[in-house]
Amino acid sequence: MNQFFSWNDRLGIPLPSLHQDWDMYNERDRTFIVTEWEIIRGTIPDRVIALEAVINVKQIQLFEEENFERSCTINSDIAELASRINDLHIWYRMNQEIENKRHS
Repeated sequence: MNQFFSWNDRLGIPLPSLHQDWDMYNERDRTFIVTEWEIIRGTIPDRVIALEAVINVKQIQLFEEENFERSCTINSDIAELASRINDLHIWYRMNQEIENKRHS
């Protein structure tokens, strides 16, 4: 990646990794960060769709599973995937905060 973003294995996307206040970055760096984040942010809906597809497969498995312990594992997997989707939605909305900083 680069000095402003770090790969997040759990979410499958790079996330901002800013080590100082926004105002401490020079204009060139701020422009780069916002531009890069817009590119990354644009991939989030596809990432959500991919995770939802995995959830759908796991829900079918859960419906057909007769082993209680295995059902619990599948249910736990579904909950973790749903949590990732929730986190991706939160990061997707982060654009509003970055945009406000860019225009201030």
